[in-house]
Amino acid sequence: MNFLYPGFLFALLTIAIPIVIHLFNFRKFKKVYFSNVQFLKEAKEQNSTREKLKHLLVLFSRILAIIFLVLAFARPFFPSGKTVNPSQRNVVSIYIDNSYSMETVNKEGSLLDEAKRKAKEIVGSYELSDQFQLLTNDFEGRHQRFMNKDQFVQQLEEVKVSSTSRSLQQVINRQQSGANNNDIICYLLSDFQKNFSGTLPIRADSSSRLTFIKLNANSLPNISVDSIWSLSPIHQPNQSEQIVVRLKNFGEEDAKDVTIKLSLNGQQKAIRNVAVPAGKSITDTLSFSGLNAGWQKGILTIKDYPLTFDDELNFSFNVNAEMNVLHIYGNPSQSYIKSLFAADSYFKLTEMPEGNVKYSTFSGYSLIVVTGLKEPSSGLAQQLKSYVQNGGSLIVFPDLNAGSAHYSPFLTGLSLPKVGQINAGTPVTSTLDLKNELFKNVFDQIPKNLDLPTVSRYFSYVSQNTSSREDVLQLPLNNFLLAKYIVGAGKIYLSASSLDPNDGNLARHPVFVPIMFKIAFGSARTFPLYYTTGTSDVLEIKKINLLKNQSLKLVSDQFEAIPDLRQTPASTLLYVADQIKKSGFYNLEKGDSTLAVMAFIDNRIESDMHYASNVELSNLLGKQKVNIFNSRKDAQSLQVTAKSNSTELWKLCVILALVFLAIEILLIRFFNNTKNLKTA
Repeated sequence: MNFLYPGFLFALLTIAIPIVIHLFNFRKFKKVYFSNVQFLKEAKEQNSTREKLKHLLVLFSRILAIIFLVLAFARPFFPSGKTVNPSQRNVVSIYIDNSYSMETVNKEGSLLDEAKRKAKEIVGSYELSDQFQLLTNDFEGRHQRFMNKDQFVQQLEEVKVSSTSRSLQQVINRQQSGANNNDIICYLLSDFQKNFSGTLPIRADSSSRLTFIKLNANSLPNISVDSIWSLSPIHQPNQSEQIVVRLKNFGEEDAKDVTIKLSLNGQQKAIRNVAVPAGKSITDTLSFSGLNAGWQKGILTIKDYPLTFDDELNFSFNVNAEMNVLHIYGNPSQSYIKSLFAADSYFKLTEMPEGNVKYSTFSGYSLIVVTGLKEPSSGLAQQLKSYVQNGGSLIVFPDLNAGSAHYSPFLTGLSLPKVGQINAGTPVTSTLDLKNELFKNVFDQIPKNLDLPTVSRYFSYVSQNTSSREDVLQLPLNNFLLAKYIVGAGKIYLSASSLDPNDGNLARHPVFVPIMFKIAFGSARTFPLYYTTGTSDVLEIKKINLLKNQSLKLVSDQFEAIPDLRQTPASTLLYVADQIKKSGFYNLEKGDSTLAVMAFIDNRIESDMHYASNVELSNLLGKQKVNIFNSRKDAQSLQVTAKSNSTELWKLCVILALVFLAIEILLIRFFNNTKNLKTA
């Protein structure tokens, strides 16, 4: 048997007090004189042997009560199972949860401060020769190494709240990765939110000794700005915009009159009051206008106390002044494409005859329209395919008079089906796939007798795999008038007929305008409105070509980082690893010019302030033994219980001390061995 506080054993010397009292009876006798013995009605005759036994039993009860009371303060324990050799250096890893939820305040102050105090107490209960590892959600490299007590305490003082969130499995894996095949004692100090602990079984090394120390946190009501998305396919200057915002109520009471404010570039654009039911999410649409060309910095805010880290959501997007469209034509007399895109000043149309095409300019266009080519070449097909694979959009209207001999090699060069035959005769009416994204929000209502495009001449294509085809305008016998194909990172829209009025009325039909505009708007590449700190390690932007001596950098207030670049066919990827730790706006700069503005928000996983119970945590570990303690337990007790797998006996000692005190009282009260003698 060992003791947590062996210094208290010196108090066993106090057992001398009842012994001295027993040996030297300090009771003094007093003589009482009676004038006449007839007034003495009875006398007490005592048995000296029974009286001595009574005194001895009372003495032993007092001694044992004192002994067990002293032992209770000395905290005895019996080591069991796998004990630790005192001469062996212990390896201890302590995880401090420094997520946003640890800012919650209880009677001991903030949970983070309480966790730091408890960690300091635990370290103080170990030997000077032991090694310690400090681990936080940041997973910093300097925290991966082991250190002595003083170094640990120094780094512990520097721990602050971080926007990074981890899971329980990630933390345990990180702790055990530094064990180097040695037994490691792991402490985890956290409020153990349900989002942190998760619901899946935890895998842990059986040689590790895990101790969970739950910090006492109360479930708090909280409303979070969960996410937003835009309803506008593209962003144009001076056009109305709509965004949808989702709010989530994590509390158990309904929230009324929650004010949502939308600001762009420091100016308030919209405000709305909404109600959010308890435990539910709601979505609402905010409209605004008056945008100028360039990058926009938006902030969506609510007011919700006491948790405020998720009350703001930053987002950014780019408003382009124009969209570049290229028209490659074979018949200059057809002006449908020119008339179509000239109707909207947002489109900047460039036209090239098929005999004078500048391939090097393809990357500068969001959409390329090919109409009526007389002799489409394989070289043009190769360049167009490269353009589409890099994320471009292409529309092909063939010239039916050129025949399949010219168009089949051209189409196969674009990874499209070759021409099977040309169909001519009675005009055929097409049908619309109203579920297609091109017809979304086009019709207010659909009449029963809908006027549809008709064609009198069209190609039938030999398509072996129709699953890769998405029909927009359908024709009988599994043919199509207009279909979409995905090629690489881009899209190709292939028509079965030309724009010649002799072949059909597609170019003059009212549905032609929304289809072409929808294809043009859909050709603009969209990028995320925001990223999440701690989880978004890869950022995506429009493809950027750099020279050998050029580099990009992310810049914010008192922050600058050079990301690692990787090129894809459609975009440029920026790898930032874990460098972005703070929400806000970051400018992507090349030299003195700003190429993009990136918005970051804090992780919303910390918004749910509900916590896992001891039973739930034990179930996650299964058969793996884990000690789960409340933070009120003192550090010495935690150290012994977790480190030595011991059984403490102080509660038993307190019970025995009370038992012997009760025995003493009963002996004094009821152990009466006197005889009553009556006088005559």
